[in-house]
Amino acid sequence: MIVAVVVTYSAHDELVRCVKGLIDDPLIDCTVVVDNSGHVELPPHERVEIVAASSNGGFAGGANLGFAHARRLGADWLVLLNDDVEFPGTWLPDVLDAFDSADVGAVQPLLVGESGLVESAGVVLDRFGAGTDADRGSSVDVLDVEPFPILMFTGGAVVFRPAFLDQTAGFDERFFLYYEDVDLARRGTELGWVYRCAPRAQVLHRPGTSSSKLGAHVVYLRERNRLWATVRHGSASMMARSFGLALRRCRHEPRRAHITALLAGLRGTPRRLVERYRARRA
Repeated sequence: MIVAVVVTYSAHDELVRCVKGLIDDPLIDCTVVVDNSGHVELPPHERVEIVAASSNGGFAGGANLGFAHARRLGADWLVLLNDDVEFPGTWLPDVLDAFDSADVGAVQPLLVGESGLVESAGVVLDRFGAGTDADRGSSVDVLDVEPFPILMFTGGAVVFRPAFLDQTAGFDERFFLYYEDVDLARRGTELGWVYRCAPRAQVLHRPGTSSSKLGAHVVYLRERNRLWATVRHGSASMMARSFGLALRRCRHEPRRAHITALLAGLRGTPRRLVERYRARRA
């Protein structure tokens, strides 16, 4: 059984297009829409279930809620999608074929923008611990046609093996939004899991509006979570560069968001160091 999980907050038109594409896909047995706002309205359909979150747990909390519901339905594969993703063609078979060994925990399709250029072929980190989409802006034609290994996946469109989510316990909900996928992928790597991108499987990403309405809070979340992820997973030199960059950013607008993010990053450091130590001792 293949169950798709779509987390949404305030999208409507994007969500309707995404869900319609999933309904039209005969391989998707059920679509679980996690409503973080309590205001989602969709035409009723026998293969669509709306799960209302008791509070807005962000993308991380919403995804975990959707995973739990999907597992109760008996899901053998879990498809996680942003609400602003569309499906111009058949994509899921190539993703499933890329699970070619038991240690492959997640496979993502190629995310392509409206320009026809690559939006994401995985996620990489720069020297400051900032996550960026691999091959963003590249022509689709320059990529391999066969599945290839990636260090990290994007949570915007990815298929999970249930055992991977069982062993990792899913997303760390403290991240709320941003870097929750980086953290999950890195924790999975610590446990021996590997990931793939299936470039022949392509989905269209039309950036939506849910996160854009958060304003300066987006700056806060991205910066705080970058620091948290770096402390949990990065090298000592990356940590130093990461906090140095955060300090320099405090001189720029929105200053309040940068300062509070730095302080939250510092407050969260001891716990993440303990988690890092325990993971490497296990």
